[in-house]
Amino acid sequence: MENTGTWEWFVKKFELISKIDLNAYKRPQMERQINSFMRSVNSPDYISFINTLKTEKDIYQNFVEHITINVSEFFRNPNHWQVLENKIIPLLAKKNSLKVWSAGCSTGEEPYSLAMLLQEKRINLAERILATDIDKEVLRKAALGLYQEKNIQGVPAKYLSRYFLKEDNNFRVSNEIKNMIKFQHHDLLKDMIPRDYDLILCRNVVIYFTEETKEKLYKKFASGLKSKGVLFIGSTEQIFQAKELGIKSIATFFYQKE
Repeated sequence: MENTGTWEWFVKKFELISKIDLNAYKRPQMERQINSFMRSVNSPDYISFINTLKTEKDIYQNFVEHITINVSEFFRNPNHWQVLENKIIPLLAKKNSLKVWSAGCSTGEEPYSLAMLLQEKRINLAERILATDIDKEVLRKAALGLYQEKNIQGVPAKYLSRYFLKEDNNFRVSNEIKNMIKFQHHDLLKDMIPRDYDLILCRNVVIYFTEETKEKLYKKFASGLKSKGVLFIGSTEQIFQAKELGIKSIATFFYQKE
């Protein structure tokens, strides 16, 4: 019989509402985040919190954003982007055109950074950069391409003048760059993985998942790469079972399919 009001009960009920499986995330970290959010909306227990999520659309959306950890920056870890620009892109650019995917793109800073870099390098794209996330609201913000001044600190001056338009105190990404990207809803854990990519970026996403889930995701990404395609991961991540997945490290945080 179901034990009403427990963590396990909450996880099941929340998945019915949201299609998000919290079992894939590290439990202690996720419980802390959820309990903190519950206090902020005056929900004393999981039962009342589930009722709140069902009836209060704004609270539900804020909660999804809270647990899917939408932290993003333009050119996050600039030294890694320099490796991408100076080593990985020239390696991949030997092909006529590239197929690229930004997985877990959040509010769009990563795919826009990538689009600007590829535009500067005059790289041909086989199709628009695919930028995906589980959170529909952050995808809506990403598609707007409107950022506050504090959000564009990492953008090089030459890119800022070339690819952004100033609107009052905000900066909007130019249509030239926007048109290079296709934003799309996608659940990394449940949806089919897109195939035949030359470059996949999934950075600072899997760190929130359990080891078992990480392994499954890396396996999926490896299957989504073309032969000689490259996976670019986050600055605190490492793929220990790379050889078993048929990929090898070619630079720190970059793995190539054999």
